[in-house]
Amino acid sequence: MYIILFHTKHWKPSTIYMINLNVCDTLYILTLPFLIYYYADKNDWPFGELMCKLIRFLFYTNLYGSILFLSCISLHRFLGVCHPMRSLYWMNSHRARLISVGIWVIILILQAPILYFSQVRHNGNDLVCHDTTIKELFNDFLVYSTVVMFLFFVLPFGVVLVCNGLMVKKLQEPGIGGGQMSQHFKQKSVKMIIIVLLAFMLCFLPFHVNRSICYTFCYLDKHVSCLMLEDANMAYKVM
Repeated sequence: MYIILFHTKHWKPSTIYMINLNVCDTLYILTLPFLIYYYADKNDWPFGELMCKLIRFLFYTNLYGSILFLSCISLHRFLGVCHPMRSLYWMNSHRARLISVGIWVIILILQAPILYFSQVRHNGNDLVCHDTTIKELFNDFLVYSTVVMFLFFVLPFGVVLVCNGLMVKKLQEPGIGGGQMSQHFKQKSVKMIIIVLLAFMLCFLPFHVNRSICYTFCYLDKHVSCLMLEDANMAYKVM
């Protein structure tokens, strides 16, 4: 982030999205010491309810901020590769700044309920910082979480898949470029696109799949064995 902020003279749209992505990563790093200590101490939260709410809020703000800004980068590259003339109008620093501000506003508004749902409760001698919410509010949280996952993961994931797929298709067209050097560049570009897509899937898809399984087990806790519920919870925390 230091290099981008202080050693970049002209901020291109991709640079602006990368800065915002780095901000999201910084928020994630800030939450790690607290979460590592909490899970290492067998779910005994010593930092109070305010910090519980703040850490959960920052974690999900980072998570969905990262997804949305990665989606912006994919869309930006898609326009540059597949619609180069149209991209001259849509891809400029001013629009990138407006889009970035809009993303932050939407994320902060839709993540604000986390400050309400995340609460601490005593479980024997331990103080639990709920990653979801207390049992009385779980049904409401499940509806909220499903809507957020659809808006901030399912839709962006679809955008990333479509954009990267169309870029690969465009780069493989025989009429695009010519010569051995150009073909080599196209092959490298296709490999990079595939690597980026796989990295996106590895970073975010397992987490959401495991979380969905865990939430389903929690919703059906009366019909699921305790061992299965514990396994789902453990997989969710690891992801």
